[in-house]
Amino acid sequence: MEAYLLDWANLLLRWLHVITAIAWIGSSFYFVFLDNNLVKPKSPDLLEKGVDGAMWAVHGGGFYNPQKYMVAPKKIHTELHWFYWESYSTWLSGFALFTVLYLWNAGTFLVDKSLMDWSAGAAVAAALGFLVAFWLIYDRICRWFGFRENGERIVGVLVLIVVAFASWLACQWFAGRAAFLLVGAMLATAMSANVFFWIIPGQRKVVAAMTSGAPYKAADLAIHGKRGKQRSVHNTYFTLPVIFAMLSNHYAFLYTHRWNWLILILMMLSGALIRQFFVQRHGWRHGRAAHPWPWAAAGVVIIVAVIVGLRVLPQENPKKIATTDHSTPASTGKSSKDSFPAVQAIITQRCTSCHGSDLQFKNIRLDSEPAIRAQAQAIYQQVVVLRQMPLNNATGITEAERALIQEWAEAR
Repeated sequence: MEAYLLDWANLLLRWLHVITAIAWIGSSFYFVFLDNNLVKPKSPDLLEKGVDGAMWAVHGGGFYNPQKYMVAPKKIHTELHWFYWESYSTWLSGFALFTVLYLWNAGTFLVDKSLMDWSAGAAVAAALGFLVAFWLIYDRICRWFGFRENGERIVGVLVLIVVAFASWLACQWFAGRAAFLLVGAMLATAMSANVFFWIIPGQRKVVAAMTSGAPYKAADLAIHGKRGKQRSVHNTYFTLPVIFAMLSNHYAFLYTHRWNWLILILMMLSGALIRQFFVQRHGWRHGRAAHPWPWAAAGVVIIVAVIVGLRVLPQENPKKIATTDHSTPASTGKSSKDSFPAVQAIITQRCTSCHGSDLQFKNIRLDSEPAIRAQAQAIYQQVVVLRQMPLNNATGITEAERALIQEWAEAR
């Protein structure tokens, strides 16, 4: 019953998380588009009101005329809408999903004892530490270097180094699937923290000064706009790397690879480069920037390089792999029918703790001969091809045992 309820919690939280993420990312992308397409107005009445940029758009049968004020208009005539709950809801639903999927079952999903033999509690503490530590380091980098000469380049390089190190460390400490997701959650936490600690508080100070009736200088409030713009731009570059990290847990050939940390870094970097293309192309259309095609080309080249690097090459039959583990012979030399008892013994020892009479993850049961034969193709795919099962090799399956399962499945 507990597994059944956790599956429902997983489904409903994932559904909520995707919906809120669409809302947040959609609004973020729209405002980046808006910022890069606003044109300095020439109309005296708009300039007098303090409008710094405006544009016309058509959608859904109506015409829209967004206008941007660098500080704030002298008067707001209607209710002011704040864009922050999209961010908060995305983070809260994502953290709840992370808790249900990984923290609640840390011993199974966070811990890979072949990498780090520690307790579930220690793994949970370290995972939460990743979220907090990255935000503190990233925030300090932005505050120290962000507004110096060439500050954003310095920030970009330093953040890239920190993210690369965090990706490597996560893949050394945690199971690959959890490591990828944790790095994505780390970046997403910084994105939401940008909104919570800097963007919204700064905007509230500007609005409070404007509506208080007390005199104020626009120059005194400009820092809030500059900092909010800085963090908002960072968020848009984090977006595609975060989405990749979140989706990657469905693709075991990525996070189970021996160079998984490098794959994660390269794919996230390609996402940031491609995002730069979409950001800069608006400026290019208005003659404010060079054509951004080199950014997209660089991102695509990295992706192609990863694809080529991960391709499966012809290799020696795994049945011939030498092993010092003699618990199961690498090859019995017998027919598929004769080798089945040995295969069943392996599955009983390595798989039935999660797929037996007491517990059936994914509604798969492997504690009888008919059940094993019915799932033969799935067993071959998960154990031999993807090497995803047993999950994080928690039950210690050997290479010889994988080879025997391969021999049996291919001979059927």
